[in-house]
Amino acid sequence: MKSQYRPLFAFAALMLFVSLACYGGGTPTPAQPPATDAPPATEAPTQPQVEEPSPVPTEPPVQESSAEQFFTEEFDNDISNWSRLNVTGSKDTNVDGLELEVKDSRLVFDFSTKQLYTYLFYDPFEYENVSLEVNAENRGMNDNSISLICRYSEDDGWYEFNVANSGLYNILYGFYQADGNIGYSRIADGGSNKIKSGKEVNTYKITCNDRKLALYINGTETRVIEDNQHVLRKGKIGISVSSFNQLPVKVEFDWVKISEP
Repeated sequence: MKSQYRPLFAFAALMLFVSLACYGGGTPTPAQPPATDAPPATEAPTQPQVEEPSPVPTEPPVQESSAEQFFTEEFDNDISNWSRLNVTGSKDTNVDGLELEVKDSRLVFDFSTKQLYTYLFYDPFEYENVSLEVNAENRGMNDNSISLICRYSEDDGWYEFNVANSGLYNILYGFYQADGNIGYSRIADGGSNKIKSGKEVNTYKITCNDRKLALYINGTETRVIEDNQHVLRKGKIGISVSSFNQLPVKVEFDWVKISEP
């Protein structure tokens, strides 16, 4: 497992989804913990390779009147309410090596490059207490992780739950520093035999309810903690997929559910 603090990495501009077409280009921006020799998602990264960092946007996105606050996203319609952040973990990482698309009512992350970490955030709403659940199928190598995020805020930081396909998980506090770098500190970690490794379907769920943070894996309550240190109040929810040192990495989300805890 990695040390208490994740290394810092610079981050680049936030990119807004504009269609259901394939994605993969653009300037890398930080989101997921990078690693030069990354084991599963729960291992310590080294310094990422990032180019031309941009300042964090100071204006929040305009809330769309048609957007729903609590709903199940089944990827049948437009997903322009979701925005994207990237980070590269190596100078050899190719940000064009991700095909991100909606296909057959599924959100597909198809990586052909190593050490690329991509977040999607649901922009229209910020949440105080929220539950986030995903149904994800691994269609590639076993070397990847899926992340669920709550209370994401550029000002205050966020809670991040990482689940590696290898059977490990952690809960982190992420935060932006004044210089534009991002730091992570560990809140909790562990392993679970409830995680289905290989080409399997897993359902992961988190709840952020006041100071209580909970992780559920395939219907089983796996870890419940109380955060009395960071005490984040509200922010966006998000999901993420990471590639590491083995390819191909392909993950398909059947649905993402946002609900009250």
